[in-house]
Amino acid sequence: MADSARRVLVLGATGYIGSRLVPELLDRGYVVTAASSRQPTPERFSWGHRVDWVRCDVTDESDVEVALEGVDAVCYLVHSLSSRGFSETDRLGAETVRRGVDAAGVSRLVYLSGLVPQVPRDQLSEHITSRLEVEEELLASTASSVALRAGVVIGAGSTSFEVIRQLGSLLVFQPIPLWLRSRVQPISATDAVRALVEALEPGSTLTGAVDIGGPDVLRYPRLLAAYARAARLLRIRVPVAMIPTPVAAVGTAGLVQAPFWTVNALVESLRHDMVCRPGATWVPADGVALIDVREAMRRAVKGQVGTAEAPLPSDPDWTRQRAPVLDALHAPRTVRAGASLAWHRLRQLSD
Repeated sequence: MADSARRVLVLGATGYIGSRLVPELLDRGYVVTAASSRQPTPERFSWGHRVDWVRCDVTDESDVEVALEGVDAVCYLVHSLSSRGFSETDRLGAETVRRGVDAAGVSRLVYLSGLVPQVPRDQLSEHITSRLEVEEELLASTASSVALRAGVVIGAGSTSFEVIRQLGSLLVFQPIPLWLRSRVQPISATDAVRALVEALEPGSTLTGAVDIGGPDVLRYPRLLAAYARAARLLRIRVPVAMIPTPVAAVGTAGLVQAPFWTVNALVESLRHDMVCRPGATWVPADGVALIDVREAMRRAVKGQVGTAEAPLPSDPDWTRQRAPVLDALHAPRTVRAGASLAWHRLRQLSD
């Protein structure tokens, strides 16, 4: 249980992980300042009236200075994948926050980073390179700092899971590029939040770059199969030669409701193994076993209430597949997914 006087600033509190981390911190007795780059809307969240809200653009020095007032620890969950040119924005945000943390004398800084493939740096995707740049900047802080590196996070509302879910629901025959044989080590949303909470505890010894992942290591086609099994869908994966990465990225972005630039950046990262490094991997201090892929998928598909894998009303609209009439008629999943995608595209055109 945390000291009730300990105040944590959560930058990116309204995002996927932030919206699940904040209530856990509150339940443990922390005082939370929830920061959002947009005007706060407390009514969106069940915990919205239990925190102190602040509007904070992490690239704005004055916003950061105000947000850091009276703060003991900072949890940095800000990523700009949904916009073009995200790397420069994320780099500037990390530099601004690092300077602010040092000036304010904050004692602890925790960043949710991404798993880094063990390949030469110039072979990394723009997405992973950006995460690494942010990580290096924040770890240079005078505060005790840790970067928790996660790969695929399994949970309804998570971008990586939603791309898997929406593709898995829409396509009966799933083309798999021959180059897509990389290994991945997913982590459940519950365990990702658990790692962040542990890192924020007073006296935590987690420092530097620490990988976090679940107990299973599998190739991406097996991850698609794990979703199909959890959703009880018959899906056939078909190996396909000669699909360049850019083509796969654009094709995937066109078949899901997630933001185009986000999907594009994620697909570019699929060529390399995204697994935890031996000797640099988080082992939970409480000794409780990590959740495996099968259980995490089951919770996410069923929307198991009371778990971090369940969807929240505050999750973005694009994470929901909307076809109420077809749902009532028990139409095939692929038909409902197609109708939901079409409706999403029509709404985009009308905006």
